[in-house]
Amino acid sequence: MQHIHCFAPVADKAATVLILGSMPGKASLAAGEYYAHQRNLFWTIMGELVGAHPGLPYRDRLRILRSSGIALWDVLGSCIRKTSLDSHIEMDSAVTNDFKAFFLQHPGITHVFFNGAKAEQCFLKHVLPSLKSAPLQYQRLPSTSPANAGITYQQKLLAWQSVIRSTAGKQ
Repeated sequence: MQHIHCFAPVADKAATVLILGSMPGKASLAAGEYYAHQRNLFWTIMGELVGAHPGLPYRDRLRILRSSGIALWDVLGSCIRKTSLDSHIEMDSAVTNDFKAFFLQHPGITHVFFNGAKAEQCFLKHVLPSLKSAPLQYQRLPSTSPANAGITYQQKLLAWQSVIRSTAGKQ
């Protein structure tokens, strides 16, 4: 089985928030787009929060995120994974992204949100101990993945509103 690789970060110098996934799923990798699975709720939620609706062209959605002060990336730069499920990531094959360089290039980021438990676990275990950057606020949000069917869309949306609260007044 070969290593899969994440996408480049979506960010500009004015970013104040970073949303981290673990690693793109098969549908995203095939499309070359973050959160491309039709049932993933990420773009539906971002549509309600900042206007990056799933019906818009992908480039427009990314532009809206950037103009809202939101950066997007994954904790893992590469790994081996049999399916799209985070539980199938072979952690001994995982390589994290270079967050030291990322945070140096994006010093305005004050909040890091994790799209699900795996992203948070990987970051806290494999990235945070090596960071010497300014203190950041960290928060795990419910995964937008269709595999996370244990809570309703409304509950997810309510939790994800903290992204907007953290960017309020910073633009």
